[in-house]
Formats: sequence, structure tokens, C-alpha cells
Amino acid sequence: MTSLDDLPIRDDLRGLKPYGAPQEPVPVQLNVNENTHPIPEAVATDIVMSLAQAVLGANRYPDREFTSLRESLSAYLGHGLAPENIWAANGSNEVLQHVLQAFGGPGRSVLGFPPTYSMHSIIASGTGTRWVPADRDQEYTLSAETVVAAIEREQTDIVFLCSPNNPTGTPLDLDVIAAAYNATDGIVLVDEAYAEFADGDTALTLLEGRPRLLVSRTMSKAFAFAGIRLGYLAADPAVIDALRLVRLPYHLSSLTQAAAVAALAHSSEMLAMVDDIKRQRDRMIEALPALGYLPLPSAANFVLFGGVANSHDLFVKLFNEGILIRDVGIPHHLRVTAGTEAETDIFLEALARLG
Repeated sequence: MTSLDDLPIRDDLRGLKPYGAPQEPVPVQLNVNENTHPIPEAVATDIVMSLAQAVLGANRYPDREFTSLRESLSAYLGHGLAPENIWAANGSNEVLQHVLQAFGGPGRSVLGFPPTYSMHSIIASGTGTRWVPADRDQEYTLSAETVVAAIEREQTDIVFLCSPNNPTGTPLDLDVIAAAYNATDGIVLVDEAYAEFADGDTALTLLEGRPRLLVSRTMSKAFAFAGIRLGYLAADPAVIDALRLVRLPYHLSSLTQAAAVAALAHSSEMLAMVDDIKRQRDRMIEALPALGYLPLPSAANFVLFGGVANSHDLFVKLFNEGILIRDVGIPHHLRVTAGTEAETDIFLEALARLG
């Protein structure tokens, strides 16, 4: 039987493993930071009607410039952004891939600050961009001094920042992002996948006058759209022109565009779920210390908690109870998504019993 070792794949891909969070049909799935709340029925009905209309024109290629979607996204984001400032793709991972295809690649490098979103380094590898890791400060925070020192030391072409950071939930002050931008002549990308769950300012406020600053977002989390696959980015129109050079033709299907535009028309109803998710997140942060664990402050829809004697052992015990959370590879830590009130009840009760 043929194996990967028998094929003439790129040398830099040999020995690598594909990304793959566990997918198991357990009753309580709190491992990949999905929005576990269902889409409101009235909103779902409108989305289905939009999809039905789009199907009638599915014999034609989709709008290559996804004009209506860019208009909807710019209106949703505000901050004076126009459709010309917006890019979108099949999930924020593809957005990041476009960025690295346009500004990274062989002979170029990207700086990141692990522990951070694991796909940052994986997408870098897939595009032939050298991944350069740098240390964080205590409690996984990042100061302007730490970021600037790493930028000046490593001299990479791109800098990736994540706010709130995944898997730690740590927010990032705007002065850190501004300092990073001033310290490099390259691209600075801020991954704001969990921005709707944070109470602080967004890097969108820094875009004006900073043509090398990019802010990526997703509809997977706050909008409960993980299965639709729609990520997007705000930046200077010149950046959008650069991304056009590397995207595949008609990369966003008519159905994806229709579903996203319909959901954005109901943004207030969709985002009503966010407050409940934040309540469950804060509830876990408050309850975990009494169970002997050490939760980190979080501005996202998940909680990373330490004080776990054996991460794998507790992960397995919870899994056997029908609860799937995430072992992110940080010793003595596990990460749990903030779900519904009922899911939080089940998780905390099981943790109290098993701990």
C-alpha cells in the first residue's frame, strides 16, 4: 500500500500531520469554540429563502467580487469602512492563506507568539512561509516592549497577532498593535476571530492611515455560522487588490454569499446569543477555582484553565461522560468552550464529580 513517504511531496511537508481537532458525536461538544446555540428560527427561515433564490441562478458562476456581501460586511463593521476595504473567503483560514500567499511564501517569514491559534503556523507551512515563534509575557499577555523587541530581533515580513488570543483568551491592548505596526515595514495582521465576545476596543479603529495593517474576522463564532465557512478581512483597498492576485476564480459560492448576506441582515438577533455565551464563560471562570482549577481571564467564548494534575486523564474522563473539551498541548491545562446554560451545568457537575 502506498504511503506519503512513497510520494514526491515537498520536502518541507514530510513528517507533518494535518490539522484535526477531535470530532466525536458526544452529547456535549465544547472543544472547538463553536457557538453551540442554534440559529433563531425566524433568521434560519430567511437564510433558507435566500439560499432557495440563489439556487435558481446556480447555473451561473457567482459574483466574483461578492459585491452584496462586501456591502453587508462593511455596514456591519462600521468604523467608516467601505466595501473596498473588505475581503472574504471560505473561513478565516482561507483569508489568512490568501494573506500569506500574497505577502509571504518561500524566502519570507511570519512572526507569531505561541501559544496562539495553531492554524497560523500550519498555514505558514503550507504556503512555504517560515514560521518564527517568539515568547509571550507572564500569564500569556503581550506588552508593546515584548512585541517590538521580537520584531526588531527577527525582522520578519509579516507579524501575526491574535486578540483575543486562542487558546488563552487573552485580549491585546491597542497600543501593542500600534507599536508593532510602527516597528516594522511589513504586514501586521490582527486575528480578531473572537472580537464580538470582547469588551475592549477593536483594531478596526487603527486601520485609517495604516495601509499595512489587516484585521481578520469570522462568522463562525458569534454568528453561529461555523458550517457555512465565511471569514473576512478589513484593510486598505490596496491590500484587497493584492489578495485578488492569489485567490482562485469565483472562490465564494453563490450559496455562501447568499447565506452570509441574509445572516448579516439579522445581525442584532444573531448577536443576541453573545451575551448568554459571555455569561456562561464568566460563570465557569467564577466556578472553576472552587473546584481546584485555575482559570485564565478570557475575552473570548472559551476558558483555558490550569491546575490539572493530568490533562489527558481528565480529558478522557470527561469524554467518557459524553463531554468533549480540548487538550491544547499546554501542560496541566485544558480549554472548554462556553456553551449553553445546560451544557455549562453538565460540564461543571461532571468536573466536580470527577476532579
